[in-house]
Amino acid sequence: MVKINKDMTISEIIAVDKEIVKILLEAGMHCVGCPSAQSETLGEAGFVHGEDSDELVKKINDFLESK
Repeated sequence: MVKINKDMTISEIIAVDKEIVKILLEAGMHCVGCPSAQSETLGEAGFVHGEDSDELVKKINDFLESK
């Protein structure tokens, strides 16, 4: 199983499982489809959107482990 980390880009994370988009949207990252957002890391996106990227990483990895 792939483990997500905050240094991965949004596009790398979505490539792991497209259902992760829902988690990102729930976290207020509504620009997941924007071309520029695809090259930013989860850590950068978390900072821009005022989200704790460590919590988001945990939430995504918990989701992946539950599959």
